[in-house]
Amino acid sequence: MAQSISTAPPADSPNDNARRTALKRMKRLAAGLLVLMAVIFAVSFALAGRYPWLDYVRAAAEGGMVGAIADWFAVTALFRYPLGLRIPHTNIIANRKDEIGASLGEFVETNFLSESVIRGKLESIDVSHRVGVWLRNPRNAEKLTDELAVVGQGLLNLLGDDAIKNLIESVAREHLVKPEWGPSVGRVGDRLVTSGQQHAAVDLLLDRADGWLRAHPEAFGRVVSQRLPTWLPGFVDKLVDDKAYREVLAFVASARGDRQHPVRRALDEYLGEVMHDLQYEPVMIARVEKLKAEVLDNARLREIAGDTWEAIKVSLTDALDDPTSALRTGIRSTLNDVGGRLIADAALDSRINRWIADTASYLVANYRHEIAGVITETVERWPAEETATKIELQVGRDLQFIRINGTVVGALAGLMIFTLAHAVAALI
Repeated sequence: MAQSISTAPPADSPNDNARRTALKRMKRLAAGLLVLMAVIFAVSFALAGRYPWLDYVRAAAEGGMVGAIADWFAVTALFRYPLGLRIPHTNIIANRKDEIGASLGEFVETNFLSESVIRGKLESIDVSHRVGVWLRNPRNAEKLTDELAVVGQGLLNLLGDDAIKNLIESVAREHLVKPEWGPSVGRVGDRLVTSGQQHAAVDLLLDRADGWLRAHPEAFGRVVSQRLPTWLPGFVDKLVDDKAYREVLAFVASARGDRQHPVRRALDEYLGEVMHDLQYEPVMIARVEKLKAEVLDNARLREIAGDTWEAIKVSLTDALDDPTSALRTGIRSTLNDVGGRLIADAALDSRINRWIADTASYLVANYRHEIAGVITETVERWPAEETATKIELQVGRDLQFIRINGTVVGALAGLMIFTLAHAVAALI
């Protein structure tokens, strides 16, 4: 199905009502001068026999009428058919609208969309510094942050939840589920064990064990005594509990204080073997893959993707809604800092200005015909009569001065010609 082309007339600007009023006023003034010349002509023509000097007035009025009518015709012919008569070379703007649009587009392309003009203008205004000064103002940074928040909220509302969930699921499946976990975990773990990063976890475990033992001696004693034969006397149970408790405390304390303790070395060796098996042992790799498949089956992965997106969306929506949130505070601070850097860092300012000029020059050099074509195509889509009316509204007030000047100049010319003619006749 072909796409329909809009033929809507050019829209009114906020000042068009004032222009329309001024145009009507100037038209009335020009028409009033023509009527005045006609009245003067009629009176002077009727009384010229009684008052010979009125011949000069009649000649001036006659010239004024001729000038007013001629200029009325010329101005009117630009925008419509004078008196509705389809005289050749009238209603020029409506009849040649497309040619005018093409010429206007060509004029803009040649004289304004020039690489040298664009680059020279951008280099002269120092865009980067101006942006820096603008961003450095806290009120401007606040305003831009508010606008970015509105844009962000709009994007969140625009994005389809199902589409985003499918995207998260597909990304997770491709980059999280599909690769084997064992070798990757083994390589990372091997680097951690080699660098001794597990020592902090062992220290924490031993500290917690020592703290629990010291805080719960009775619980430890019950665990030991419950495993002794029931026929032993009670004092024997207590002796065994005390002995075992002291030995375990001493063992834990020794492991805590000695980095080379056999238990620590055993743990290091065990972890090293596990990391090696995760990388190279097929059985271990298969066990990890089986565990991964059980944890991240299709339903669970879909649920995780949905929960992830919902959590992200809620968090972002709340942060964008709250002017005091960390997100919006961070955006404001970043914009302010960027403004400060653009002002203070001359090298950065120069690089950004050069990049802006280069980018604008590239766009103009490669797309100026398409940009100017927007003018041509827009004018072509406008209705002819509406276009003529719109252009008349923009320039018609000034054109009415042509009618007024034509009336005055015609009157002066008529008077001068009549006077010269009488002077020549008197000399002959």
